[in-house]
Amino acid sequence: MRVVQVLLVLVVVSLLSGCGYNAIQRQDEAVKAAWSEVLNQYQRRADLVPNLVNTVKGYAQHEERVLTEVTKARAQVGQVKLTPEQAADPQQLAQFQQAQSHLSSALSRLLVVSERYPDLKANQLFQNLQVQLEGTENRITVARHRYVQAVQSYNTLIRSFPSNLTAKMFGYHTKPNFKVENEQAISTAPTVNFGNTPAAAGSAH
Repeated sequence: MRVVQVLLVLVVVSLLSGCGYNAIQRQDEAVKAAWSEVLNQYQRRADLVPNLVNTVKGYAQHEERVLTEVTKARAQVGQVKLTPEQAADPQQLAQFQQAQSHLSSALSRLLVVSERYPDLKANQLFQNLQVQLEGTENRITVARHRYVQAVQSYNTLIRSFPSNLTAKMFGYHTKPNFKVENEQAISTAPTVNFGNTPAAAGSAH
């Protein structure tokens, strides 16, 4: 009897492996790991915001509107944290991306404002924060790109025969992905312009 049970288990394992079950598990875990890294890098950026705001405030207290926008955007980001399972919901992923986009826009406006204050630009702490922000933006781009690739691989797998039969049997579905207006945004690291060119300086006035 025990021999029969062992043989049945071996047969089931063999069938699942041949139908892509193990591959689905690997791809699913890869997506989760990639998503965790996306969250990690976005959190790194959010952690920079308080010091950045406080530093700018020390030199430009009357720029209250811009400072408030950044603070509010950071708070919204903190309220939209998704687990890998929640990221599989297109609506929740869209809300997450929207919150992050608002923070990106607010930070861009804050950096433009900094151009009006030469003493602020020369501040060592502010310069260090600029470098950290630029590095974090690059890491975000890399993390997003890897997540996009992981989701594409996973979705391709569970849509392909015979893995699609196994996916349907065990309730696996395609996952939503980041939507970007410019596809280059997920493959090209952004340039954080701190206004070192005449054109950028002119746009700040």
